[in-house]
Amino acid sequence: MTLHAELHRHLGGSVVPRILWRYFQRHEIELAQKFPHYPEFEAFYTRPRNTLDEYLELHTMVEHVQTHTTLPYFIYRLMRGAYTFENLAYLELRYTPYLRTPEHLSQSERIEFMSEIVDIVGRASQLNEYPIVTSQILCMHSRLPYEVNKAIVDLAASKPQYVCGIDLAGGDAHYAERLDEFVRLYEYGRSQGLKTTGHIYETREGCYPELLPYLMRIGHGIQIPLKYPELLPELARNRQCLEVCPTTYIKTGTLKDIKELQGVFDRCFAAGVDIAICTDNAGLHNVRLPFEYENLLTLDIIDFPQLQACQRAAFRHAFAWPHPTPPAEMLTGLLKSEEPAMSYPVQGRLS
Repeated sequence: MTLHAELHRHLGGSVVPRILWRYFQRHEIELAQKFPHYPEFEAFYTRPRNTLDEYLELHTMVEHVQTHTTLPYFIYRLMRGAYTFENLAYLELRYTPYLRTPEHLSQSERIEFMSEIVDIVGRASQLNEYPIVTSQILCMHSRLPYEVNKAIVDLAASKPQYVCGIDLAGGDAHYAERLDEFVRLYEYGRSQGLKTTGHIYETREGCYPELLPYLMRIGHGIQIPLKYPELLPELARNRQCLEVCPTTYIKTGTLKDIKELQGVFDRCFAAGVDIAICTDNAGLHNVRLPFEYENLLTLDIIDFPQLQACQRAAFRHAFAWPHPTPPAEMLTGLLKSEEPAMSYPVQGRLS
């Protein structure tokens, strides 16, 4: 029975360690020699990092091998695992298409090649064998020039059959010097009818209220309830949803203890702000979406009614889910009420 919608998963971080290691053993001699034994590779790949920037460096390892020829290989295994082990009904995959194009090409040639990348990802993720509703979110990147990011927005607008929105990634601490540029790109994207999310308010250095008016969902956003709770009423009025990825904040050193998220959930529920629970990088963490729910539950960070509210919120805020609500046969028992998240009590958890 498919139960979950996943709104925040990076293509680069979606490859589980064993599949990536096996690929290295067969096709990447240098990396195979560096990691001849799987346990050592898993320990390296999944260990916590000290900062978000250090953590993001791991994406380059995967981006290097996710080429136009290998993407179907990785996506098939991603979809197989998501359907079999995670019970996903809906999946949004996000990535920067420019970073999957051949590096030896010129910038203009790589921009042109991005369209083929989107088509490859789109075709590879539509499998009758594993019938998950999928769509793509194309990520602008803080380290890419304006011309490339503008081309990514244009590409997203030109591929509605495969793309449901745009994002801004690359580490939220790096936006400050180009903030006006990113505001213009989001304004342009909204003018093209694109749906929007963005990595902001993940870290203390990445808080940009200037971007909030342009986002329909907020990638992470945990610093809003933790440090800027006065913004929550406006988010509730605008029906903006936080994409909270619990394991990420431990892996990046953003939080010292996952139980700090209790304040995030409590304040958002009290203010009527929806939260979608996500994995961010399920392969990089070696943690699948059902475990994110279970971990929050068993640590007494959320209770069952709040878990159900987050499940509904994920479908409600999905950019390309074809139904106004999850079908009753898919979410048996979860659709008895359409009350907003704020109606669920903060107290009375697992006990």
